[in-house]
Amino acid sequence: MTRTEALRLTFSRSSVRGSLIVAIGVGTLLNLINQGDALWSGNWPVLWKACLTYCVPFAVASYGSYAAFRQSKSSNAQ
Repeated sequence: MTRTEALRLTFSRSSVRGSLIVAIGVGTLLNLINQGDALWSGNWPVLWKACLTYCVPFAVASYGSYAAFRQSKSSNAQ
């Protein structure tokens, strides 16, 4: 499968939805671990860190989807 086809599938609605679900679950858990003390003491967490904590799992899940699309179609062709 070409890169363009794999990218199209990676950013299709169903793949993005799956990546968002992973990002929300993992990001929330990581935010609670990393900034839980600030939250429990009544302070606001550092917003850029909170946003980045959700972006990283989204990027990892999206890349995993891309890599799986590239590998599955190329191995089927052989």
